[in-house]
Amino acid sequence: MGDLGSSSGFYASRPSLKVGGQEVVNLEEGLLGLTVEEATAGLFSCEASFGNWGAGENGGDEVGFLYFDRRVFDFGKDFEVTLGDGDSRATVFQGRITSLEGRFPRQAPPELQVLAEDRCQDLRMVRRTRTFEDVSDRDVFERIAREHGLTPDIDLDGPTYRTLAQLNQSDLAFLRERARAVDAEVWVERTTLHAQARARRKNGDEVTLTYGVGLREIHIAADLAHQRTELTVGGWDVAAKEAIEEEVAEGAISSELDGGTSGTRELQAAFGARPERVVHTVPLSRGEARAVAESHYRSAARRFLYGEGVAEGDARIQVAAHLKLRGLGPLYDGRYYVSRVRHTFDPKNGFQTRFSVERPGLGASS
Repeated sequence: MGDLGSSSGFYASRPSLKVGGQEVVNLEEGLLGLTVEEATAGLFSCEASFGNWGAGENGGDEVGFLYFDRRVFDFGKDFEVTLGDGDSRATVFQGRITSLEGRFPRQAPPELQVLAEDRCQDLRMVRRTRTFEDVSDRDVFERIAREHGLTPDIDLDGPTYRTLAQLNQSDLAFLRERARAVDAEVWVERTTLHAQARARRKNGDEVTLTYGVGLREIHIAADLAHQRTELTVGGWDVAAKEAIEEEVAEGAISSELDGGTSGTRELQAAFGARPERVVHTVPLSRGEARAVAESHYRSAARRFLYGEGVAEGDARIQVAAHLKLRGLGPLYDGRYYVSRVRHTFDPKNGFQTRFSVERPGLGASS
C-alpha cells in the first residue's frame, strides 16, 4: 500500500514510449500531449500528439515533415507507454496503432496525432450472428479468445445455457453483454483475454490518496435515485415446465460494504420499500435467473457512492485498483473501486490522473 503524498511532488518528467517494441531516439522530446483511457468494459485506448516539423534525423539545414515517411509510426505497429515517478511508475498502455491524423493548426507547426487501441480492437471489428448450444459463459469466452489468437484467462461463475445467441453484434459487444449478465469484467492484457467475476478481480496494491496531498480535487455523491430495496427476475424453466422467480436484496452486496450502510438500507429508511422487477430478460433456469438478478442488483448497489477526482499522476491508479481516500470526512473516507481512469501528460501540466470510483456503502455520520 502506498500514499501518493509521500512521492515526489514533481510530475513533469516525460513518459517513456516504445514503437514497434523499440525506443525511438528523441521521440519523447517531440511529445505535445498524451491521453490513456481505461474502463471496466475493456478496450483501452491511447492518443498521443507529436510535433511533425523539423530537421531530419541526420541533421543539416533541411527541415520538413518528420513522420510522414511512416518509418516510425505506421498502422498495426505496437505502441507502449510508461508513466510515473519512483514507486508509482508503471506501463499504462500496450496496444497497436489504428489511426494517424495530420493536424495543421493556424500559426503553429504541423502535428501528428497517433491513436492506438489494445487487442480488444480485434474483437470490436468482427460482427456476427450465430448461436452457441449447451455452453457456459466460460466456454464462450474461451472459444472467442482462440478465434482471435488470444490466450484465455477466464474466472467466471454462472450456469450452463441451452442456447446463447449473438445477434448482429461484434465479438466485443457480445462478450461485454455476457460479462454483465454474470457480474464480471472483461479486458485484454497484451495477448491474454481476461474475464473475471468483479468480486474477485484485483489490480495492484491499494493506493492511498489524501485530499490536499496528492489528491487535487474530487466530488462524491451518495445517490438513492437508482437504488432499490429488492430486485426480482422472472422466467420459465423449460425442463421443469414451471415459472421461475428469483429475488435478491442487500445480502447480495453485504460482503462489499466494508462497515458502511447500503443504499438499500438508506432507501428503506428514508422512503420505504422500493422494489423493482426486471422484465426484459427471459431466463430458462433458476440458476440463470439468479445470476441475472444478482448482476442487476449489484451493478446499481455498487454505484450508491460515485465519485470523480484528479490526482497527481500515478500509474498505479488503474481500473479495478482500490483507492483509500482520506481527508473527506466520515461519510466519504474509505476504500473505493476504480471504474475508469484517464492518464494525461502535456509539457505545461505534466502528468495527471483523472479517475472515477464507486462503492456500495456510506460511512457513519460521526
